[in-house]
Amino acid sequence: MLVAHAAAEGDLSPAARARAAELGRALPRPRAAFTSPAPAARRTADALGLSATVADALADRDPTREDVDALAGRVAGWLAAHEHQEGTHAAVTHVAVVRAAVLVALRAPADAYEAIGVAPCSITELGFREGRWHLARLSWEPSLQHIPQRRGRRRAFPSRRS
Repeated sequence: MLVAHAAAEGDLSPAARARAAELGRALPRPRAAFTSPAPAARRTADALGLSATVADALADRDPTREDVDALAGRVAGWLAAHEHQEGTHAAVTHVAVVRAAVLVALRAPADAYEAIGVAPCSITELGFREGRWHLARLSWEPSLQHIPQRRGRRRAFPSRRS
């Protein structure tokens, strides 16, 4: 599970902390947790109720020093180190890192990076099977659980005749 940290300037706002706590209640307890060294990511991990290990590979992208290909390579290396670990793992990181992980999982080109939408304080799930990463769910938020799903046939609307 990759968790995009809550939006924060400095400390987490009460609303951001509450949203992270709600997300933490919806998450399964991971076997291991990691976080970016950034304060917003570490504070989000705390609000999620995770005891997370800081991983430099989860740091945000510095666009002046790191292009998307380099970021994807860094993230691919971090993912490779976790390919054969058992159980659920959580990583609290940045939107840029989540986008790069999706590129890696989909084997997509770098120009797809900007087309990947990731919301703050959302979960993206990857799974490793058959020798590669797969995207299971993108930018999921617990607040979306209440949206009713349509079932059955759609209602037909009468046609208009002129």
